Amino acid sequence: QVQVVESGGGLVQAGGSLRLSCAASGSIFSINAMRWYRQVPGKQRELVAIITSGGTTNYADSVKGRFTISRDNAKNTVYLQMNSLKPEDTAAYYCNAHLTDGSLYTYDYWGQGTQVTVSS
Repeated sequence: QVQVVESGGGLVQAGGSLRLSCAASGSIFSINAMRWYRQVPGKQRELVAIITSGGTTNYADSVKGRFTISRDNAKNTVYLQMNSLKPEDTAAYYCNAHLTDGSLYTYDYWGQGTQVTVSS
């Protein structure tokens, strides 16, 4: 049994900052890539940032230079530092962990999402 839980969303004014956290727990053998996605109602889920087990990162063009993804492997946790937030960043943010569980089954696990609202 694996759980992925996000936290840190909320309401912030444009130009402000938020830090999202995502912790994976349970029977985990190894975690490969971890990703942050976001979704606005009526639109497809969008990949925001990814970080591999080796620390390689990649970002959507819309957030480059403003968002930073990082991870603490010892805590099975990934973070998304969001600076210079814009109203168009408003969305539900979801964490995805591509991991191998204790049964050596590799699968994508999703969190429940956390809402980020940026007011103008």
